[in-house]
Amino acid sequence: MTTIARIKLAKTPPALEACLDELTLLSQEAVNMLEVQMISQKTDTNGNGNRHHIQNSNTESVYELEPSSRKEQGENAVAKPIAAAEPIKAFPLGMVLRACPQIADYAPGGSISHWRELMTAAVVVRSALGVSPSAYQDACEAMGPENAAVAVACVLERAGHINSPGGYLRDLTRRTVRGEFSLGPMLMALLRTKATDEQKSA
Repeated sequence: MTTIARIKLAKTPPALEACLDELTLLSQEAVNMLEVQMISQKTDTNGNGNRHHIQNSNTESVYELEPSSRKEQGENAVAKPIAAAEPIKAFPLGMVLRACPQIADYAPGGSISHWRELMTAAVVVRSALGVSPSAYQDACEAMGPENAAVAVACVLERAGHINSPGGYLRDLTRRTVRGEFSLGPMLMALLRTKATDEQKSA
């Protein structure tokens, strides 16, 4: 069923809110796809084959949130640059939290109201799921820290269906670098699942 058809059938505020979330996701996906295409065209016309590298300064604060031993990080750990298009813009935080409510349990105080709090919770979840610091760091560099946190929140929601969260996140990172993955469809699937569950329990 298309989003437009669901709007016509929506009778309650939660159902209308779910439709709004889907339309927002579709809009953001379209913008992201256009931006990636424009970046790709600019890169091709440059003729130098250079890719954009995401600066480590964008994500250093995320890693500072997580205490870790020198042995875990390496004495002189240097972030491996990942060649990727510029990271897509983050989705609305409220929508992310509706799609991935479980991550709030890992935030200080049990609630999330800012992106910083989501990223802090994602680091805790990263550790709880057994995802290595390097896998999360690579995801931050490929997707941007906000979207990497969203990816971890999505993995948490689907943890019961994922054998290796760390391997799964690395696969998402590789697909992001190749321009083959976007968070939009994953968030949309989670939102639809939540809406279906709410309708069954109503």
